[in-house]
Amino acid sequence: MKNLFRKKTVGQILTDLSTRESEHGGLNRMLKVRDLTSFGIAAIIGAGIFSTIGRASFNGGPAVSLLFVFVAIACVFTALCYAQFASTVPVSGSAYTYAYVSFGEIFAWIIGWALILEYAVSNMVVAISWSEYFSSMLSGFGVELPRWITTDPISSGRAFAEMQEAIQNNTLNELPSNTRILAEAYQNAPSIGGVKVLLDLPAGIITALVTWLVYMGIKESRTTSNILVVLKLAVILLVIFAGAFFVKPENWSPFAPNGVNGVLSSVAAVFFAFIGFDSISTTAEECSNPQRDLPRAMIYSLIICTTLYVIITLVLTGMVNYKDLKVDDPLAYVFSRVNMDFIAGVISVSAVVAITSALLVYQLGQPRIWMTMSRDGLLWKKFSEIHPTYKTPGFATIITGLLVAIPSLFLDMQFFVDLTSVGTFFAFIMVCGGVLYMDKKGLSKDSKFKMPRISGKYIVGLLFGIGLYFALKQENYMQTLEEKPLLIVFWITWLVLSVLSFLYDFLLIPVLGILTNLYLMTELGLSNWIMFVIWLIIGLVIYFAYGYKKSKLAATKMQSI
Repeated sequence: MKNLFRKKTVGQILTDLSTRESEHGGLNRMLKVRDLTSFGIAAIIGAGIFSTIGRASFNGGPAVSLLFVFVAIACVFTALCYAQFASTVPVSGSAYTYAYVSFGEIFAWIIGWALILEYAVSNMVVAISWSEYFSSMLSGFGVELPRWITTDPISSGRAFAEMQEAIQNNTLNELPSNTRILAEAYQNAPSIGGVKVLLDLPAGIITALVTWLVYMGIKESRTTSNILVVLKLAVILLVIFAGAFFVKPENWSPFAPNGVNGVLSSVAAVFFAFIGFDSISTTAEECSNPQRDLPRAMIYSLIICTTLYVIITLVLTGMVNYKDLKVDDPLAYVFSRVNMDFIAGVISVSAVVAITSALLVYQLGQPRIWMTMSRDGLLWKKFSEIHPTYKTPGFATIITGLLVAIPSLFLDMQFFVDLTSVGTFFAFIMVCGGVLYMDKKGLSKDSKFKMPRISGKYIVGLLFGIGLYFALKQENYMQTLEEKPLLIVFWITWLVLSVLSFLYDFLLIPVLGILTNLYLMTELGLSNWIMFVIWLIIGLVIYFAYGYKKSKLAATKMQSI
């Protein structure tokens, strides 16, 4: 059991980094705060604003704009914790390395395995969204791709079943147009051996192209990202200013048509829109001054993106009724609804280019997590090999491309949106908890960035009392606890943190980060948890079969004996 919690020290990590760079040259250090902020914006404003924001608005109505603010606050707490860690341990492992320092090897493995899920699955969503906009763009130019090569077999098969049921019930006219299109794609698809051939080919192709760019080097990736982010921001500002002329205030009423539950049901989609600011930390070894620039870039990118998310949600729900936004290309869709096909076409063309930047950042982050885990002996040595010419983790980059491209050909977007959130919340909670540990041990005393030192000694307990009072005043809250048993875990955790904060004078911001992320986790469905547990079990099997014995810390212990 003691071996499972063996830890790496900050000094050991920095020494290993210095040794690698002196012996092998390491990665190219060329990223500055502007480049890092650009990467952050590229990652955060990706599939979230160009696709999942429509599904979130469909579920929660205009009030989803407030959910963006709430989730952003949770992300700010977490970002401050990431920033302090990044300043203390400026290596490419992100939350994986932070957990290694704070909680030990088994937790580091779990976080690393969860991050693999986060980055890979997030990129699958981005790739599928890119495919939707690409098809829409070609359609605007009069080029219609066969629908069976631009959709997945799951969603089209489901749509075909719904259409058959509607035909039997004489309700075909009530089917949404998108459902009819998918059903016809299934019906018209060719068959091989009685099996319908349906795949999202554009999603696979763009993943392959971006993987090639990432493989070629960080300089090429940086330049491309900066250009794409400028274009992306220009498109969003166009949507805001042009869409403002078509806003009808009556579309904002009712503001929360499905109540609080309807708004919170979109937590997975909205939180997915913010995933990405943590990916900046995976480029630590390619920053010219990571201890100063990484914290700044995380905060800058979150502030910019949150402001844009809230404004654009209000514009979209003001232009059309929220019930019409359950589409994968909402920005282009709303302008086509108000007969502004030219702007819809511009958005589709621009989105095809702009969404690529989000794909680029995630494809950058994933191989660097694997590279760091491989250096520690927890993954095969091949994953840590640096290409002698391009100075990138070449093998890990290629495997990342395959891991993203193949599933994106055959699975639907909603499956991926649900799957990515649990592991990310878990990683965020570990990072916030790690900061509490580092603060008590004095490990961050030399960090160039430190979060505001607000004491939680009395505030955490006071907030617990106020929160519990208002919760119990709600009607049927006990029934809510029965329906969402994780809420009980949330309240118990809050109580424990209240006691520990009083005894050990915990910092307030990391505690709030833990609580907000844990609360958001309670809003996720059972299927999310089942898939995460299955993924976790697979990871633990790999760890005990390989990583536990091959760990560098295990080898160091044997040498000392």
